[in-house]
Amino acid sequence: MFFHFLKKENHTHDKENKYANQKAIYADHWDRSIQKPIIRASICTGEKVAGFKNLTTGKFEDIMLIRNDHDLNEFLTLYGVRPDEITKEW
Repeated sequence: MFFHFLKKENHTHDKENKYANQKAIYADHWDRSIQKPIIRASICTGEKVAGFKNLTTGKFEDIMLIRNDHDLNEFLTLYGVRPDEITKEW
Protein backbone atom coordinates (compact mmCIF):
# COMPACT_ATOMS: atom_id res chain seq x y z
CA MET A 1 0.00 0.00 0.00
CA PHE A 2 1.34 3.44 -0.83
CA PHE A 3 0.01 6.96 -0.62
CA HIS A 4 0.81 10.03 -2.67
CA PHE A 5 1.16 13.22 -0.70
CA LEU A 6 0.67 16.56 -2.34
CA LYS A 7 3.64 18.87 -2.36
CA LYS A 8 2.02 22.25 -1.81
CA GLU A 9 3.76 24.42 -4.37
CA ASN A 10 0.74 26.24 -5.68
CA HIS A 11 -0.69 28.36 -2.86
CA THR A 12 -4.07 30.03 -3.17
CA HIS A 13 -6.35 31.76 -0.72
CA ASP A 14 -9.47 30.11 -2.10
CA LYS A 15 -10.72 28.11 0.89
CA GLU A 16 -13.49 26.49 -1.16
CA ASN A 17 -11.16 24.62 -3.51
CA LYS A 18 -7.52 24.94 -2.53
CA TYR A 19 -6.44 22.89 -5.55
CA ALA A 20 -8.50 24.74 -8.17
CA ASN A 21 -5.42 26.16 -9.92
CA GLN A 22 -3.48 22.90 -10.00
CA LYS A 23 -3.32 20.56 -12.95
CA ALA A 24 -3.98 16.85 -12.65
CA ILE A 25 -0.35 16.05 -11.87
CA TYR A 26 -0.93 12.30 -11.57
CA ALA A 27 -3.43 11.95 -14.44
CA ASP A 28 -1.06 9.66 -16.34
CA HIS A 29 -0.79 7.38 -13.28
CA TRP A 30 -3.87 5.42 -14.29
CA ASP A 31 -5.24 3.98 -17.52
CA ARG A 32 -8.97 4.59 -18.08
CA SER A 33 -9.19 1.57 -20.40
CA ILE A 34 -8.19 -0.97 -17.73
CA GLN A 35 -8.65 0.84 -14.40
CA LYS A 36 -11.63 2.32 -12.61
CA PRO A 37 -11.49 4.92 -9.81
CA ILE A 38 -13.03 3.51 -6.63
CA ILE A 39 -13.65 4.65 -3.08
CA ARG A 40 -13.34 1.61 -0.87
CA ALA A 41 -15.22 2.04 2.41
CA SER A 42 -15.09 -0.14 5.51
CA ILE A 43 -18.46 -1.22 6.85
CA CYS A 44 -17.06 -1.53 10.39
CA THR A 45 -14.96 1.61 10.77
CA GLY A 46 -16.27 3.85 7.99
CA GLU A 47 -12.70 4.44 6.78
CA LYS A 48 -12.56 5.43 3.11
CA VAL A 49 -9.64 4.95 0.75
CA ALA A 50 -9.56 6.21 -2.84
CA GLY A 51 -7.71 4.26 -5.45
CA PHE A 52 -7.93 2.41 -8.73
CA LYS A 53 -9.25 -1.07 -9.44
CA ASN A 54 -7.80 -3.03 -12.32
CA LEU A 55 -10.77 -4.27 -14.33
CA THR A 56 -8.80 -7.26 -15.65
CA THR A 57 -7.32 -8.63 -12.43
CA GLY A 58 -9.66 -7.05 -9.86
CA LYS A 59 -6.63 -5.79 -7.89
CA PHE A 60 -7.21 -2.54 -5.97
CA GLU A 61 -4.38 0.00 -5.68
CA ASP A 62 -4.70 2.21 -2.58
CA ILE A 63 -3.82 5.82 -3.32
CA MET A 64 -5.21 8.16 -0.70
CA LEU A 65 -7.10 8.15 2.59
CA ILE A 66 -10.36 10.10 2.31
CA ARG A 67 -11.25 11.77 5.61
CA ASN A 68 -13.56 14.51 4.29
CA ASP A 69 -14.85 16.24 1.15
CA HIS A 70 -11.63 18.23 0.86
CA ASP A 71 -9.60 15.00 0.55
CA LEU A 72 -12.02 13.68 -2.08
CA ASN A 73 -11.75 16.90 -4.11
CA GLU A 74 -7.95 16.70 -3.85
CA PHE A 75 -7.97 13.13 -5.19
CA LEU A 76 -10.29 14.06 -8.05
CA THR A 77 -8.15 17.06 -8.99
CA LEU A 78 -4.75 15.40 -8.72
CA TYR A 79 -5.69 12.33 -10.75
CA GLY A 80 -7.98 14.03 -13.27
CA VAL A 81 -10.99 11.96 -12.19
CA ARG A 82 -14.49 13.26 -12.92
CA PRO A 83 -16.99 12.86 -10.04
CA ASP A 84 -19.26 10.72 -12.24
CA GLU A 85 -16.41 8.23 -12.88
CA ILE A 86 -15.87 7.25 -9.24
CA THR A 87 -17.88 4.56 -7.50
CA LYS A 88 -17.99 3.28 -3.92
CA GLU A 89 -17.31 -0.31 -2.86
CA TRP A 90 -17.97 -1.78 0.58
